[in-house]
Amino acid sequence: MKNYFSKSEIILWSSSVLLIILSFCLFDKENFMTLIASLIGVTSLIFNAKGNPFGQLLMVVFSILYGIISYTFSYYGEMITYLGMTLPMSVFALVSWLKNPYNGKKSEVKVNSVSKTEVLFMCVITTIVTVLFGFILEYFNTANIVPSTISVTTSFIAVYLTFRRSPWFALAYASNDIVLIVLWIMASLYDTRYISVVVCFFAFLINDIYGYVNWCRMKARQSKD
Repeated sequence: MKNYFSKSEIILWSSSVLLIILSFCLFDKENFMTLIASLIGVTSLIFNAKGNPFGQLLMVVFSILYGIISYTFSYYGEMITYLGMTLPMSVFALVSWLKNPYNGKKSEVKVNSVSKTEVLFMCVITTIVTVLFGFILEYFNTANIVPSTISVTTSFIAVYLTFRRSPWFALAYASNDIVLIVLWIMASLYDTRYISVVVCFFAFLINDIYGYVNWCRMKARQSKD
């Protein structure tokens, strides 16, 4: 494992874990499910950054826990998005990554490119999903419905691009992280325990940005082989 991750990746993961644990000790101290979900989530991202299917397996677990956490603050949009969309799409992505190893290496997926035609198709499907979920969120009187709806849009784009093995999935997740930071800042105004969730998604944001950078390196390296 030491040889698998670079020093910078070990530092990134370790710093993220310490930041999450520190914020939990300062602002929460009670909801250990939030802590466990955050640690699983940030660990999944460092594996995803390497194109390792194990990261998608961890994302499945994170989706379940995060859906439960979202329910506690009536963020039904987040709950429905992660349990009804991110969770199954992560399963599909896991299968896709396992079926497309790079040069037979199960620890690294083959990077794919998305055509302009497929991008247009993705935008159409995303619009349909966003409108559909918008009605669902309104029906359940979802808290902070506007950012919750935007989260649906960014989440779907992220999971779609993850399934398609495109480097852009990491930036889509980074955009979703920003939306979630805003959502949980709003929640923390009512309950300071949720500040730890804000810190969690800030750590996710940094890791997703790194994930995009590393996938671009992977794509360049794989294209030379």
